[in-house]
Amino acid sequence: MSSSCFPSFHKLSVQERVRTVRDRGLLSSQEYKALVNGETILDVNHADTMIENVIGVMGLPIGLGLNFLINDKDYVVPVAVEEPSIVAALSFAAKTARAAGGFTTSSSEPILIGQIQLVDVPHPSRARQLLEQRKDEVLNLANSLHPRMVARGGGAVDLEVIIHPAGNDSVEMMVVHLLVDTRDAMGANLVNTMCEGVASFIESITGGKVFLRILSNLADRSLVRAQVKIPAENLANNGYDGEQVRDGIVIASQFAAVDSYRAATHNKGIMNGVDAVALATGNDWRAVEAGAHAFAARGTHYTSLSRWTKAEDGSLAGEIELPIRVGIVGGPLQSNPSVAMNLRLSKVESSRELAEVMAAVGLAQNFSALRALVTDGIQRGHMTLHARSVATAAGATPEIFDTVVEKLVESGEIKIWKAEEVISQVRTEMGQSMTSDEHADMAAGHGKIILFGEHAVVYGSRAIAAPVPLAVRARIVDEEDGVWLVIPRWGVEQRLRTDPAKQMSFEVPAALILHELGLADRSMRIEVYSEIPRAMGLGGSAAVAVAIIRAMDKHFGLNLSDDQVNALAYQCECVAHGTPSGIDNTVATFGQPLVFRKGDPPNIYSLDLPKPINFVVGLTGVEGLTAKMVARVRDGRERNRDVYDTMIKGIDAITLQALDALKRYDMARLGELMNVCQGLLNGLQVSSWELEELIQIARENGALGAKLTGGGGGGSMIALCPDNAEQVIEAMRGAGYQAMEVRIG
Repeated sequence: MSSSCFPSFHKLSVQERVRTVRDRGLLSSQEYKALVNGETILDVNHADTMIENVIGVMGLPIGLGLNFLINDKDYVVPVAVEEPSIVAALSFAAKTARAAGGFTTSSSEPILIGQIQLVDVPHPSRARQLLEQRKDEVLNLANSLHPRMVARGGGAVDLEVIIHPAGNDSVEMMVVHLLVDTRDAMGANLVNTMCEGVASFIESITGGKVFLRILSNLADRSLVRAQVKIPAENLANNGYDGEQVRDGIVIASQFAAVDSYRAATHNKGIMNGVDAVALATGNDWRAVEAGAHAFAARGTHYTSLSRWTKAEDGSLAGEIELPIRVGIVGGPLQSNPSVAMNLRLSKVESSRELAEVMAAVGLAQNFSALRALVTDGIQRGHMTLHARSVATAAGATPEIFDTVVEKLVESGEIKIWKAEEVISQVRTEMGQSMTSDEHADMAAGHGKIILFGEHAVVYGSRAIAAPVPLAVRARIVDEEDGVWLVIPRWGVEQRLRTDPAKQMSFEVPAALILHELGLADRSMRIEVYSEIPRAMGLGGSAAVAVAIIRAMDKHFGLNLSDDQVNALAYQCECVAHGTPSGIDNTVATFGQPLVFRKGDPPNIYSLDLPKPINFVVGLTGVEGLTAKMVARVRDGRERNRDVYDTMIKGIDAITLQALDALKRYDMARLGELMNVCQGLLNGLQVSSWELEELIQIARENGALGAKLTGGGGGGSMIALCPDNAEQVIEAMRGAGYQAMEVRIG
């Protein structure tokens, strides 16, 4: 039996993965086209019909858990999740389990509990007897409210009566449980309707007064179980033999069983997988999450949902039991095109089957987490993510990126200097250099930081900017069928739409460039490889524009000058940001430190530094939209012109003093000016609490000065760190932020 039914799936491009899934018969032609053209994204107008007060649509990556064999049936499991390690962990666990026969699952009938609360019941024991005697009448009334559900084999099937005695802070109450088989619907609204409908009748039987009537999310009559057995020899990992790994997982499982603090994290890992499937299939993941944790706390203490033991034959045996009540039919599930497609991808035929798949996914996720913990430790996965960031900062190009990351992790020295060393080593091994043929066919646009002059530069003041060791590279590949735009790191791979009204934000500049260069009728594939995170104030949009322009210039022999490239990139920035200063595209084009002043033409001159200067760039992780911040300053200036003009003139004066400090290499003075400048930018209301936190962290850990860079509102900040960059970076990462060292000059 093959250990993987999708070999090397993770190495394919997004388009190749979609093609592969289509070729396996899991996608229709219509679904394939919708994915390729980016049409599975929920439209904002459609979203407005689903919930109240809609202002936009938030997306999560949809990945595929591969290699799942459950009850001898193959599954591709769609998951919606943002955490990088989850999909890889799921697919690995499923592959390991598959080689041993896969997962076995079972489930009880899809029963939901509706609760009807009564108080002031004169004779509770007698009321209980009366309810049991007239149970059929109550059930018939409930079922009359949903005859279609009854026709499908579901409906209200039983009653339970619970009496809670009066306590110090509570009255005596009776609770009637209405047990409802909801078939393939999640059934929340159905159960609530039934509870409402029988409330008055129950009052008349018991003589009490009904208060709450609502479903319970502790769906412990819809229990789902999954089991797996993995031979010890299949568990060996990185110097650990299989028996060591097995025994470590068993001990870790015992820890979670007896210790509530450990159980909380243990179960969180399980729900990483379960919730991701619930999200992808349009189910109420909050209800599933609440029910699972309540179920884990049903005994004397909160405990683990899974159990791992050593089987008689020496294998590792795992099992999980938890309540999962989900649906595969109903308006809310079918109204979102992504959800409808994901349900079809999963090939489940009933809500019970989906619940069983989710249980297997939870057990798989738990296995991968425990295996990591008892071998290399969970931190190794996070080290890989950290290594990707450092490799990007050090300038690893797409063709060597993965190799550099692997070698960085292996070295244990995940630092920029080490990444630069590894990059040089890898290029030597591959016979590459910066001028190799493979690399030479790619054009580049540079990222940037603004040292001084943000926002003031829009109003004619000077600004100082410098490139960062992050770039966007692009190339053009001949294509026969329209224009394709591919940006792998941003998750973009689709045909460029010709209708401007339907174009997404990243399509508009590409369309503008094609038009201005007279290439709109040519077919091509525009491949863009970005090392710059989106909307982080590092000049990503300008770098993309410059890279694409230069790639077209190279491919079609247009012989554009740097000034022409810069001018066209500025047009793209106008589309992206409304009223840009032009500094981003200028740095992206020329790739050197410069002093910039807006004008027609702009006043630009190179900045020669006596020696390089080290900065730390901290990323908030919150998108900073330049157009929005520029508009905010403009609106504020219109209301308080004198106040805002004073602050803008102050920023310009600081910029002039900073130029002098840079030329004299007066770092103490430069840091002081950065701090004062941040105060004025705060006055312009373009900072954010994330930026302020990063700035404070930098200053507390020895940075000579710190300020936001770019538009603000999120994005990035810079800290002047001539000698202590590592300390500042470590502190920022310890607070949950990304950070990197850059050297200018």
